[in-house]
Order: sequence, then structure tokens, then C-alpha cells
Amino acid sequence: MSVLTSLSSTRSAVETLYVSHHAWLQGWLRRQLGDAAAHSADLAHDTFVRLLARPRLIDAARSPRAYLSTIARGLVVDHWRRQAIERAWLETLAAQPEPLAPSPEDCALIMDALFRISARLDQLAARPRQAFLMARVDGLSCAQIGAQLGVSERMVKKYVAQAMLHCISE
Repeated sequence: MSVLTSLSSTRSAVETLYVSHHAWLQGWLRRQLGDAAAHSADLAHDTFVRLLARPRLIDAARSPRAYLSTIARGLVVDHWRRQAIERAWLETLAAQPEPLAPSPEDCALIMDALFRISARLDQLAARPRQAFLMARVDGLSCAQIGAQLGVSERMVKKYVAQAMLHCISE
């Protein structure tokens, strides 16, 4: 099995990889996640789903585990990022008085929006992302941000506008 081309050969190649390497991948993920068996099973599954969704050239004889671990590593980073966002949101909720706490449905919508914004911000260059976060999260003025980043206020406004536009466009 040297090249994944048609859909049937893709399924066959992924099936062969799955049978040969799923247990190893799940164990590797369990070690990466600190023995979180449920999460490692989900991420191992997601790794193979990614292979099916976006077939690539794979030389299974050369380095399938390196290829699988590269895909899985990206999924682990996404998993940790989502956990950090969720943890921050739950801490913010816990600090709110009961009448101000949103409903479970609203919480789910807010978490989804936070995940999407985080993913969009991760696509930006470092300075626009920093300027946006400093303005919106830290509440700094353009002058304060400019002083910290070593740029003009005008450039800070450009960075913040660029980040906002990037976050709202899809």
C-alpha cells in the first residue's frame, strides 16, 4: 500500500493502518494526555477520521506511526486549548452571582463562540493577536499597547481592526 488515491483504496489503507496501529496510537495518546483513557480513545478515533476526510500520500512501509502521531499531536494541542478555554469560562461563571449565571444552553453557545474565536485568533500573526487581546481582554488603551509592543497608536488600531475583521469573517 504505497499511495492513497481512490475512496475505496483510501478506506482500505486507513483500515490497514487502523488494525495495525490503533492500539499503539491510543497508548501513545494516553501517555500524552496523562492516562485519560476516554480522551485518548476519542482522539485516536479522530486521527483516523482525519485520514479518511483528507487522504494524503502515505508510504505505510516507511513511517506510519510518525504520520499518525503528527496528526494526533495536533489533535492533542487542540484538546488542551479547548480545555484551557473551558476552564477559564467555568472559573468566570463560578465567580458570577447566581442570578447572573447563564442557562446551560447559553453556556454551550458561549463556549462554542469562544472556541471559534480562539481558533480564528490562532490564525493571526503574533502582533495583531497580542494587540487585540491586550485591548479586549486586558482593557489597555492604544497608547499603552503601543508602548508595550513598540509601535504607534495608529498601528495598534490597525492591528485591532485586523483581528476583529478576521474574527467576524468566515
